[in-house]
Amino acid sequence: MGPAYPAARAVAARVEEHFSQHLEAARKHGETDLAAQPDAEAIEALLSVAFWASLRREEGYAPKISLAFLPPEQSRRPLRFERQIPLAAGALTKLAPAVERPGIHLGVWRTGDDLRVWGATRSIPALCFVLEVVGPGLLVVKHRGSQDAGKFVNVAVLEGDQIKVVDQHGASFPNCPAVLDSLLDFCTPASESDSVNVLIQLAVSMRAHGRGGALLVVPAGSDTWRESVVPPIAYSLIATSSEIASLMRREQEDGGKPEWQVALRRAVDAVSGLTAVDGATMISDKYELLAFGAKLKRRDGGVQVEQVVVTEPVEGAVRLVADPTELGGTRHLSAAQFVQDQQNCVALVASQDNRFTIFAWSPSEGIVRAHRIETLLM
Repeated sequence: MGPAYPAARAVAARVEEHFSQHLEAARKHGETDLAAQPDAEAIEALLSVAFWASLRREEGYAPKISLAFLPPEQSRRPLRFERQIPLAAGALTKLAPAVERPGIHLGVWRTGDDLRVWGATRSIPALCFVLEVVGPGLLVVKHRGSQDAGKFVNVAVLEGDQIKVVDQHGASFPNCPAVLDSLLDFCTPASESDSVNVLIQLAVSMRAHGRGGALLVVPAGSDTWRESVVPPIAYSLIATSSEIASLMRREQEDGGKPEWQVALRRAVDAVSGLTAVDGATMISDKYELLAFGAKLKRRDGGVQVEQVVVTEPVEGAVRLVADPTELGGTRHLSAAQFVQDQQNCVALVASQDNRFTIFAWSPSEGIVRAHRIETLLM
């Protein structure tokens, strides 16, 4: 299998417990077509091999690989190798160019006492253990959602010797934004789920463009947010329904169709692309695109934001009270100030270094909460 990776052994039992609990809960709810339970030994082996593979190069490129732990019988129309391949760093590196596109997984299962790569698949069962090689030394353990086949929930992130295990109770903080609930795979009312999923897609897309940006979600039909914006707005838009809003109105009829999903992804990418422009992008909670390139200011009569409560939904994370500039500079400070002045709004802020923060007002504490969620978006 190759040299040991100490972080793999340190986290394997905790990851095994996560899958055991979720699979047991799914069975109690009568769910079927569930994945096989990954054991700690297999988890450690997969993590170790994937880590060493991530540090290699194939024709100058760092490998990006997704491994799924399942037998071929649990996949629909799998691509199966005539001769299975040993699970080894060198073999994974050579296979990486063929499976680096999103949604393609290398299938791994036991043959006798050994783990082997049996082929590739796009179809995996609910709660299937998936390991993604995101970058050199950066691994993400996740599983497919039990209800939404296109949704994956992050379980743990390993970067070198640093381990972050997602706290399943991380959404229990007071006044936690619904988008964070959904990222943690907590149950949310059906009326919230559509809105939350769009915000998740926007967050992922914002993080992907790598330029940093701010997206402010304001109540539809209200102009009070303008009190916190420097006039004139560089790119203020005529109040018309955006493509996202139009698509969401058609969700009940067309939401399951592939062409609808592709159209929504394109619409999301178009809006997230606007956040790369200097200034903030404004959308309503009905997905109306209101402005971009907006410069923020403290509202007249408002109090300067001096502190925010910083939380991160990972095990062992400590609640911190910090100056908002410590989170990433002026973009974070202006977003925190905006939320303090406009307490019915939410700010999503991406940093160029891939950090991602959701700012939301906590009425019970009377302070802005900064939810660090990049661990959930990888």
